Amino acid sequence: MTSDSLSARFKPDLRSPGFTKLRRGVIFAWLRVLILVSLDAAAISAAWRLAVTYGRPLVSQWTAQNGLHFLPFVLAVTIGVLAARGMYRSGSSRRDYLGILKSVTLSEILMLLVAFLYEPDGYISRSTFVLFWLLNTLLINLGRYLFDVGTSLSRSHGMACHPVFLIADMDSRETSLTLIRQEKCYNILGVTGASALDRSNRDATFETLRNLGIEEAFVSWNAIKNRLFLCWHFQSAGITLRILPTDVDSFFPKSEFWTIGGVPSLTVKSPMIVGGDYWVKRGFDVCAALVAIILLSPVYLLIAAAIKLDSPGPIFFRQTRIGLHGRRFKVWKFRTMVANADQLQAALEKQNEMQDGVLFKMKQDPRITKLGGFLRQYSLDELPQLFNVVMGEMSLVGPRPLPVRDVERFKERHYIRQEVLPGITGLWQVSGRSNITDFEQAVDLDISYIANWSLCLDLSILLKTVKVVLFRDGAY
Repeated sequence: MTSDSLSARFKPDLRSPGFTKLRRGVIFAWLRVLILVSLDAAAISAAWRLAVTYGRPLVSQWTAQNGLHFLPFVLAVTIGVLAARGMYRSGSSRRDYLGILKSVTLSEILMLLVAFLYEPDGYISRSTFVLFWLLNTLLINLGRYLFDVGTSLSRSHGMACHPVFLIADMDSRETSLTLIRQEKCYNILGVTGASALDRSNRDATFETLRNLGIEEAFVSWNAIKNRLFLCWHFQSAGITLRILPTDVDSFFPKSEFWTIGGVPSLTVKSPMIVGGDYWVKRGFDVCAALVAIILLSPVYLLIAAAIKLDSPGPIFFRQTRIGLHGRRFKVWKFRTMVANADQLQAALEKQNEMQDGVLFKMKQDPRITKLGGFLRQYSLDELPQLFNVVMGEMSLVGPRPLPVRDVERFKERHYIRQEVLPGITGLWQVSGRSNITDFEQAVDLDISYIANWSLCLDLSILLKTVKVVLFRDGAY
């Protein structure tokens, strides 16, 4: 029997580690959970004691001994619900403040149910429970925030970072490194190509990982897709394996991996109330637009008078734009150009500063009036579009509606913009406004907005719009 056959005979099973050991980094993970549980317990205890002290005093088992009698039960229920909802998992779970709010609310409902069943003929201080809910939510989120700030500060000084290794070929390496660095919690100790997982190099690779003390290994899908049995090598080495997609742009941002029959599949879940977020958006659009129109009515009158005094022509400029599903509608703006601006545009086409000519933009457009330049700088000319929002032709946030001339020059991929309600402002406008001279880049921003849309994103864009307008960033 040859030496090679002897070594093969006594080589352990693929799934068998050399000896039983803890997963790398598990002690740090347990310590993180212990700190979070301790912070939550302190917050819950403080919230409960304050609620019992300042809530309406009623003779009840819940408030006996200044609330200490039921404090262990309150702690067990609240921390149990937080744990069941995954608030102690690694990653962004500890920063899921909305998830914490939901968990605290659910634990409160459970405790109220227990209180009703425990004392069906007694009175329960509702003010105590309401105060506890408010303080509990505030203090737990405050503790999580302080923990996150402390962790971020530590990692900015090179501490508390997970040692990781990347295995990916050159074509996907930069993308993978960008994804890893975005998390700001990893210390990349090495990078190598997919050949490191070849049979001839495999033992040396895992020896390197062990010597470096690697906790997590990031491997591109192309490097491991035809040899998934290698997952056992990482498991037996106590190293967490994270398989990175080759083309992250092809994934829907709200998708997640789900296992069906042992095979991972990309899944996009349907919300409990289908379309609920959209109707909240529309309701907010209409209410906010109506309130803004009423509050800004003196500004409307002042601008109208100034336009009349500045140059001859109408106060408003109405132009046909292409909206949802290609429908045409009249967009309202305060006039910022001379009355015959549309007729003069044909002579200015050669001076168009947009690279592909789909849109028409000029920094020194001779058609703009003196007052018009001021109105454009602060986007005051867009204020009449609040009426378009009320009429349902536009939204506060969405891709900008474009003139017929521009849409007629669209390529096939550009038409995705017409699948959502156009907006007064959008991701394009807060990411550079008129400084963006490549329409393809603008379309990419619109597509990114559509794919990542949420109520929080709309609110973020609205807040950024205020900043962009006040500082006149990229306006002309």
